[in-house]
Amino acid sequence: QLGLDMEELEEIEEDAGLGNGGLGRLAACFLDSMATLGLAAYGYGIRYEYGIFNQKIRDGWQVEEADDWLRHGNPWEKARPEYMLPVHFYGRVEHTATGIKWVDTQVVLALPYDTPVPGYMNNTVNTMRLWSARAPNDFNLRDFNVGDYIQAVLDRNLAENISRVLYPNDNFFEGKELRLKQEYFVVAATLQDIIRRFKASKFGSTESVRTVFDSFPDQVAIQLNDTHPAMAIPELMRIFVDIEKLPWNKAWDITKQTFAYTNHTVLPEALERWPVDLVEKLLPRHLQIIYEINQRHLDHIASLFPNDVDRLRRMSLIEEGGTKRINMAHLCIVGSHAVNGVAEIHSEIVKTQVFKDFAELEPEKFQNKTNGITPRRWLLLCNPGLAELIAEKIGEDYVRDLSQLTKLHEFVDDDLFIREVAKVKQENKVKFASYLEKEYKVKINPSSMFDVHVKRIHEYKRQLMNCLHIITMYNRIRRDPANVFVPRTVIIGGKAAPGYHMAKMIIKLINAVAHLVNNDPVVGSKLKVIFLENYRVSLAEKVIPATDLSEQISTAGTEASGTGNMKFMLNGALTIGTMDGANVEMAEEAGEENLFIFGMRVEDVTELDREGYNAQQYYDRLPELKQAIDQIKSGFFSPQEPDLFKDVVNMLFHHDRFKVFADYEAYVKCQEKVSELYLNSKAWTKMVIKNIAAAGKFSSDRTIKEYARDIWHVEPSDLKIPPPNQPREAAEDQTPNGTAA
Repeated sequence: QLGLDMEELEEIEEDAGLGNGGLGRLAACFLDSMATLGLAAYGYGIRYEYGIFNQKIRDGWQVEEADDWLRHGNPWEKARPEYMLPVHFYGRVEHTATGIKWVDTQVVLALPYDTPVPGYMNNTVNTMRLWSARAPNDFNLRDFNVGDYIQAVLDRNLAENISRVLYPNDNFFEGKELRLKQEYFVVAATLQDIIRRFKASKFGSTESVRTVFDSFPDQVAIQLNDTHPAMAIPELMRIFVDIEKLPWNKAWDITKQTFAYTNHTVLPEALERWPVDLVEKLLPRHLQIIYEINQRHLDHIASLFPNDVDRLRRMSLIEEGGTKRINMAHLCIVGSHAVNGVAEIHSEIVKTQVFKDFAELEPEKFQNKTNGITPRRWLLLCNPGLAELIAEKIGEDYVRDLSQLTKLHEFVDDDLFIREVAKVKQENKVKFASYLEKEYKVKINPSSMFDVHVKRIHEYKRQLMNCLHIITMYNRIRRDPANVFVPRTVIIGGKAAPGYHMAKMIIKLINAVAHLVNNDPVVGSKLKVIFLENYRVSLAEKVIPATDLSEQISTAGTEASGTGNMKFMLNGALTIGTMDGANVEMAEEAGEENLFIFGMRVEDVTELDREGYNAQQYYDRLPELKQAIDQIKSGFFSPQEPDLFKDVVNMLFHHDRFKVFADYEAYVKCQEKVSELYLNSKAWTKMVIKNIAAAGKFSSDRTIKEYARDIWHVEPSDLKIPPPNQPREAAEDQTPNGTAA
């Protein structure tokens, strides 16, 4: 009625880019599922003023720009100054007659902003509460600063910098003081909020003003999303012991029963290890508490394994040698009642390798919870054509119960359905092709295979291996232009952490190869390469429905789960991938013959490590690999600067932890099988339908039901709350009392 176009409005809205990659996106899917399952759950985090940087590609290089996402305001959030809370930093610890006190601290205020999280068609609306840092009004004006009022007000920025910007590292730990401040800030504000809510409820029954906390773990479950909020463990202990005056053992028992920890990576460079000196300066009382937790933990180990000093060293929360550091993963394991990985293979690696000693001690503590994605965003919203087609065949209930997709198996041989699925994919491709032509001024052949590799740029994700395949295809076309070649549009996208030199070189290399390939008249429309600028959720929603081939090619044992893999599967793409992360379970669900699985398994990687990986031997044995590497090395792709990529080549030969050359041959052969199948449109689409029919397991609704049942001990409720304009009495007596997660 206002003459506005909904799609145009959607384009204008900024992404809330408050995460780096899979970890942040997973949390968003989980919030959607928790609301849809009617769980009384809250998502807590930081309201960053600047989210993940906007990526510009200039002359083939990544350039970062600040993401000023709040510039035009955010209509979905509501500031809640009435729930503002103090957070303390620095200071010192005092032993007084009445107990231990943390004094002379600097105070920062945490101002909550609430964003509604609606469940799917069930009238449930949960809350995501994000904290913003504010300086108190007397900041720098009490005590000696009376003279310089102007400077004191300007210095308020120092306190408010805490929520200024998201650290842009994915799967990498950077031990900066501001980052530790952010981690403690969100934890301290959130725990105060949780305890305030607990005390206000009928469960926090007070006797002579002292709260009884016995029922706390029955009413509150806190899930630690990786180790980033690990300081919650000593913080809750501080509240119980120092403020609520509980005895240590009781406080520790309640704390352990409250927390559960999800591990999201096994890469050693990603594990958080905070220097003791930094923690001592910023959070002196918490360091004391961590030492006490560690002492009791090690005493227990020593009683079970007398004289095993090496075990004590391995299992300590404190790493000695060089600068003393706190191993935050060890703190999380010791302080939680449940620990989980995010795919079956990952949880197995967590138990048998990374945290082997801990799993031997308490095997019942370790679980698996395979990740999932919300079908609301990742099918209904982004691919309405496919969602509607599925609904015509099996009804609309699958949106809340994705396991019903198995009913599509009945239609695998239905010629009309096969044509309709192919038609929806083609429409999505045409739409995305016109978007690409508008944005990149490259002519795209919409009948070419859309081969897509989108995720954060990291050596372990092996965008370089994809790049070598592109060069190999290019060389084959040049060698024999008359040969039948299945046309491809290869799309690679993702952000590199600003300080990650190798990842930035990989982006430059891809763009250099793209420049050459896209401008070679011999190649023409047979092969196009696009580096997708500023990959983010809103762009994922465009590219995923248009994809034919999904690239999931990490070295086996490095990608904890992956969730992009699931999004592609649900949207009618086929997967080329290694037996890593959730790919393993995708192959299990769909049948290994319906994915393009290649390369080393975890056992092969371990074996190769044992005998020593020698990149040179693959280079010497494989002429096409040699040709591609020689071209990169000689400046074929960078004639102005022949040794531009010397660091990349040197890494591939001498310190490639992720063994690109070892899987190159199997990858290229597997890609040939992909091209062969693509020539047979009907056989390809049948395989697509089999994949969609097998994608039901990968709904985040299933994941959250498992967390609720096995870790939080709450029952999902499929009761539809009556809408606000209807009387509530009827529903009142069937409202279950449950834990808030």
